[in-house]
Amino acid sequence: MSVVVQKYGGSSVADVASLGRVADRIAETRRQGHEVVVVVSAMGDTTDRLLDLARQVMTDPPRRELDMLLTAGERISMALLSMALHARGVDAISFTGSQSGIITNDAHAGARVVEVRPVRIQDELARGRVVIVAGYQGVSYKKEVTTLGRGGSDTTAVALAAALGAEYCELCSDVDGVYSADPRVVDDARRLAEISHEEMIALAEAGARVLHRAAVDYARIQGITIWARAAGTPPGTQGDGTLIRVAPPEPPRRITGVAHRPILLVRGGPSVSAQDLLRSLEAEGAAVPWLVEAVPMESVTALVALDDVPDPEGLARRLSGSEAVAEVRTEMAAVSVVGTALDVETERIRRALEVVKEVAGTPTAVFRDSLRLTVVVPEDRAEQAVERLHTSLVGASR
Repeated sequence: MSVVVQKYGGSSVADVASLGRVADRIAETRRQGHEVVVVVSAMGDTTDRLLDLARQVMTDPPRRELDMLLTAGERISMALLSMALHARGVDAISFTGSQSGIITNDAHAGARVVEVRPVRIQDELARGRVVIVAGYQGVSYKKEVTTLGRGGSDTTAVALAAALGAEYCELCSDVDGVYSADPRVVDDARRLAEISHEEMIALAEAGARVLHRAAVDYARIQGITIWARAAGTPPGTQGDGTLIRVAPPEPPRRITGVAHRPILLVRGGPSVSAQDLLRSLEAEGAAVPWLVEAVPMESVTALVALDDVPDPEGLARRLSGSEAVAEVRTEMAAVSVVGTALDVETERIRRALEVVKEVAGTPTAVFRDSLRLTVVVPEDRAEQAVERLHTSLVGASR
């Protein structure tokens, strides 16, 4: 029997009725002749509610204690889903991240998977059970509970798929795949039938929240094919959704999509190196999706994503007090165009910058490589910039 790994996000397990529908889908996958491992996120807005409780106690909670608190959400989901399967006559067992053998480094609130030892999972699969795993969490080599960052359940699923030699990995949520832009922002955003790991990583870094960036990078390294699809679709490798896999040797030039995310823009002092600025950011636990030497070499500029920062204002204050930092700008957003061969698409890049200037003024900073053009604009202009860029670039490429 082949192994299938399925992950269900918080919205698809938001309540007992949703859990029941997920249990039905898992049971159907089992009837199709697969051994099934399921990764679950916390139910609905459980993580946000736990985080809000922590902030009521103190503004900037210790990251270790946050990990201890937030991992409770996934434990609730895994146990209830296991019960739902038992109620349907399907033998199942639930495991935490540590019980599943997910070993991480010792970084709290954003740990990295270093090894997976799925011995207990394999033993239970051999007994004919469905195994339910709490996503987003693991255990460090110091025996500390760790979390993998927001959206880390995707990473859990891909890591288990690689360790178990799974036939495929389904990442199921309330959306039916990866879109060229957030459909809530762009009315004519289109679903992408297929995308490469590299393009998906660039979109995830740019702010597309369908898949976790670290998960796709893990899949790229391990050669894992991912299906991103809605939890309500029938199980299997056919049907709607987006297929994420290795790119062809010569991918066609195209504009894949547009995304945005809130950021802090951090500039280093005149004599500060990229390494010095990185150390200052890392000391505060700040993730840096982009880091670039300015031209001319007057300063180094970094964009700090705020998605996983519990206290953005506190982080901005601390960075402003650092000797390595000359300027911190808040209420900014990074708007990115993702595609292939953007480093040679001179005319399209020129057009994109003109569109941004029309709706948001001259960008504060511009970053560019072969897969992504990123501009920094005021946060209150970001969605308008996304809409215009999508119409100008993605719509024109159909």
